[in-house]
Amino acid sequence: MKKYLLLLLFLGIGSYLLAQEKYTLSGTITDIESNETLIGVNILFPEISNGVTTNSYGFYSITLPEGTYKVQLSYLGYKDIVETITLDKNIRRNFSLSLQTQSLDEVIIEENVERVKIRKPQMSINTLTAETIKNIPVVLGEADVVKAILLLPGVTSAGEGASGFNVRGGAADQNLILLDEATIFNSSHLFGFFSVFNPDAVKDLKLYKGGIPARYGGRVSSVLDIYQKEGNSKKFKVNGGIGAVASRLLVEGPIIENKAAFLIGGRASYAHLFLPLFDIDNKALFYDLNTKINFKINENNSLYLSGYFGRDLFSIQDSFENVYGNALGNLRWNHIFSDKLFSNASLIYSDYFYGLDLDFVGFEWNSGISNINLKYDLTYYLNEKMKIYSGINNLYYTFNPGKISPNGPDSGIVEEQLIKKFANEFAAYVDIEHKITQDLTLQYGLRYSNFTRLGQDEVTIYRDNQPVTFDPFLLIYQSADPIGVDTSRSRSDKLATYNSLEPRLAAAYALNDDTSFKGSYTRLVQYLHLLSNTSSPTPLDVWTPSGPFAKPQILDQYALGYFKNFSFRESEFTLETEIFYKDIDGRIDYIDGAQLIANNEIEEVILQGEARAYGAEFLLRKNDGALKGFLAYTLSKSEQRTPGRNENEIGINQGEWYNTPYDKTHDISMNLSYDLNEKWRFGSNFLFQTGQPTNFPVGQFQFQGITIPTYGPRNEQRLPSYHRLDLSATLTPRKNKDRNWQSEWIFSVYNVYNRMNAASINFRQNVETGTNEAIRTSIFGIIPAVTYNFKF
Repeated sequence: MKKYLLLLLFLGIGSYLLAQEKYTLSGTITDIESNETLIGVNILFPEISNGVTTNSYGFYSITLPEGTYKVQLSYLGYKDIVETITLDKNIRRNFSLSLQTQSLDEVIIEENVERVKIRKPQMSINTLTAETIKNIPVVLGEADVVKAILLLPGVTSAGEGASGFNVRGGAADQNLILLDEATIFNSSHLFGFFSVFNPDAVKDLKLYKGGIPARYGGRVSSVLDIYQKEGNSKKFKVNGGIGAVASRLLVEGPIIENKAAFLIGGRASYAHLFLPLFDIDNKALFYDLNTKINFKINENNSLYLSGYFGRDLFSIQDSFENVYGNALGNLRWNHIFSDKLFSNASLIYSDYFYGLDLDFVGFEWNSGISNINLKYDLTYYLNEKMKIYSGINNLYYTFNPGKISPNGPDSGIVEEQLIKKFANEFAAYVDIEHKITQDLTLQYGLRYSNFTRLGQDEVTIYRDNQPVTFDPFLLIYQSADPIGVDTSRSRSDKLATYNSLEPRLAAAYALNDDTSFKGSYTRLVQYLHLLSNTSSPTPLDVWTPSGPFAKPQILDQYALGYFKNFSFRESEFTLETEIFYKDIDGRIDYIDGAQLIANNEIEEVILQGEARAYGAEFLLRKNDGALKGFLAYTLSKSEQRTPGRNENEIGINQGEWYNTPYDKTHDISMNLSYDLNEKWRFGSNFLFQTGQPTNFPVGQFQFQGITIPTYGPRNEQRLPSYHRLDLSATLTPRKNKDRNWQSEWIFSVYNVYNRMNAASINFRQNVETGTNEAIRTSIFGIIPAVTYNFKF
């Protein structure tokens, strides 16, 4: 009897295991014309409500029970593919997608609003479609990725002509900006008028504002992750554009057909060439170069070599010249170990250089920051319910705070090198995407980071280890007097070490295929600080590492969201709403009168406090039809404070909370595009923002015949509200269809109603009347522009 029971049990277990036999479908998805891998393609199995998306290198993998399935491939701007696949063994299946329409590849930035996204745990992520980017009118007619991002909820800037961008009340230096995995330290050309990203070379863009995956770290506000195109391995292609102040050209083609390809793109401004016609002996110009080579060794191995080099030059006659820019390089190796395991190894170099030549005082000034990054990432597709991401990376930093050199034999300046600083940052992470049930999906992970401030030539010593002292009689903070200098340190010494655990958690609960609630918690640690006393970054700002006197910044962010796809009058809409709260410990603040430039002992002018930001974001998209667009609104508050270090100190601003320079209570933006016909397309955007916090004099007194203004608490006043309307019209000749050369004309008007938005307001005494008066400085009024784009 026992033998029969054991036999039945064995047969039952065997039948169960056989019924549960599973196989893996994997492969790479590319563009049929260029062989470019496609990021974020949806591979859907509608009959079982399951699916997967391609990773940053176009690879996908999904494990399902044995059976016959209908598989649907969906990617915005491309034709869907629907096939029936019998999964009775592990299958490697590559797909190629074709474009729905032939339009200029001005920017390929994909946002997929398929309903499967409702069930994804990732939130606080924004992207824009290529069509939206192309229709956004911008200053001087130059398409600009960063200017387009500023239309999204929770994203602002310090104003026109301001560098960088601010996310959810954070500073510009708290954004991690990556181009092909390499760090961009300054994202602007011409002091903020343009970004460093050539729109023709951009392949994919994602902006993470919260719920940031564990593979990212090092900044506490956001991640802007941009990948360049790989190059067309099937045929040569050329595209470019001619604008009012700059032109661009991009060439790509095969080195070995279907196996290796190259891409090279360049931009340059030329407005300075016309200045001599008006007897102006000044210059303001920029240029940049994007390059990439990819080589497909075999089905399981690919190599990529990419680079970027950009420079800006600004000069005033022959007495002043300013040169600055980024240089990047990345060598990557993709390897597929199996149908479930994908890897990427990268060796990355990033450099930011700032140079200043002052002929009238006879010296040159050079400073910068560079790093070398070695990273290795693995993606393991465990089964249809779980994906595991893991990896390590190590960054070695060199900080050059400045070197002064004579620029001629008669200069009289003695060469001086400010003390260079060095640091090492190591990180390891694991991140898991886990489908618990059909309606509940989690993404949870942990990042460990270690930061070591390494030895340097000189280390200043202070009494009681306090580089900043407080005068209890004058009630002010002052730089401490050093009591000695330690010159015995070697590069291998550790001046300070910090270890951090950074947990990440995100969850999505779907009520149905169209509606879900999401929540996330994110901890991030930032070990670098940007020293700046302006509201937006400038090329002269200096990066400095955490160390004995400057602790890292630590962020905790919480977010909740409601997401819904719905139809109204035969149109498809998406509604995204989120509330967030974040607090930051270790935010840098400056004592009154702080000198940041050419300061070897920068610890003598900084204190550390805390910051917080909270708010609500709303985004309504219209996704189809001739009229498309979105409406975004953000209600938020951003504050910081630096209390006294003990009960005897008053802190900065009496230790009270005050508005950060990037606090914008109300932020409204609307973007619309309308396809009239195949020939004409129109675009518009409107922006409104609460004025930037600032300080105006609240009184004055006389001292020895001089009028001296007095000020109240920090950032107590505001500039007037900022708003403007932009319009554009795109003309695509009908003859484009019948010839290889394709082109379009873009006519744009920036600031249509000529609003003179205040960049600053300064106060002075009128010499004639003796009364005080306010002077408003504005950068742009109404600006019409024409751009001609082409490709062949």
